[in-house]
Amino acid sequence: MCPLVLLRWGGCCSRLLPPPPPGLWSALGGGGGVRWRRGLFSGFPSAASHWSKVVSEAEKIVGYPTSFISLRCLLSDELSNIAMQVRKLVGTKHPLLNTARGLVYDSRNNLQMRGLVVLLISKAAGPSNGAELSFQHDMVSGIYSSQRSLAEITELIHTAFLVHRGIVNIGELKSCDGLLKDMQFGNKIAVLSGDFLLANACTSLAQLQNTKVVELISSAIGDLVQGIYYDNSNLSEEDCLTHDIGISTWKEQIFLSHSALLAKSCQAAMELAKHDAEIQDMAFEYGKNMSMSHKLHLDLQPFIKGKSSDSVAFSLNSAPVVLHQEFLGREAWIKQIREAQSKGNLMDFTKLQEAIKAGKGVTSAIDLCHYHGNRALEALECFPPSEARSALENMVYAVTRFS
Repeated sequence: MCPLVLLRWGGCCSRLLPPPPPGLWSALGGGGGVRWRRGLFSGFPSAASHWSKVVSEAEKIVGYPTSFISLRCLLSDELSNIAMQVRKLVGTKHPLLNTARGLVYDSRNNLQMRGLVVLLISKAAGPSNGAELSFQHDMVSGIYSSQRSLAEITELIHTAFLVHRGIVNIGELKSCDGLLKDMQFGNKIAVLSGDFLLANACTSLAQLQNTKVVELISSAIGDLVQGIYYDNSNLSEEDCLTHDIGISTWKEQIFLSHSALLAKSCQAAMELAKHDAEIQDMAFEYGKNMSMSHKLHLDLQPFIKGKSSDSVAFSLNSAPVVLHQEFLGREAWIKQIREAQSKGNLMDFTKLQEAIKAGKGVTSAIDLCHYHGNRALEALECFPPSEARSALENMVYAVTRFS
């Protein structure tokens, strides 16, 4: 019998979750080295499982509206000028418009949670045992000022890369997208505004005056660049629709493009508080596995919420598709791709979606999401019980619930 993860809430058993299927053990880090912990999921909070409420409650704990990223930066003259220029893109389909709109009006739905997680894990860890008393006086609401700066830096870096990823390929534009000069102008604004945010982040990073923290965050920026390079390489290949990526490679690439920044920022927050290597490693593990669960949750949404009558576009490099391809086999997968292609090589996403939902990819992706959720909760066990730790746990519950 396969081992089960025991879920507890308030001391009573509420539900059992199976581990990933046997075929996934090697991809998960495999074999006998994987331990499924009992009692990690302490249950699913009812209303608090909704992300917006989890974020709202967490922001009250840290006393900091991280959804607004860095208020000082957003109110600067330079960024105000950029915002005025972005208005010129109204009426076009340049992706910079959606990025800007999402940051201002839809921050919760866009899951701008990186800075918030850094603040929460900083408060959950508290001061180190060897911290000087004068050093502890720098704390406000249980968080050092340097850790608050780090949270802003993390969000600025993430936002800078979101803006940079909105640059469009001029050669692939259609007449309905907008005038060529407007799209070229949008690209210039995306480059300049992204560079501005990144420059501000790097300046603030240097002001922390901590060599290890600078090294950690700099390496995270390098990881982001490498991850985006892989993404763009896959998209540019002629056979990208049938690209044989594999779940192990998928996890490596997602770590670079989605998990590295949060994981290394959590570790850097512990370094700023002078915590030992063990606490830093656990903070890293929480950030890594939390963001992996978050990405899996996003990848699963078209398959969980999408109705068969809806034409729901989804990434062919998303986790459910990659797992579906592994279970199905490459030849059978290529056959499904061709069957879903109509005249002109247009993809019938509805037909392909139904084929994927009928396979094992979706359920396996859910299992993988639960696996990383358990790993994130396991990392939190080294922190003392507190409101901040509970908020971090609730964030995991929110991205691992699919009902």
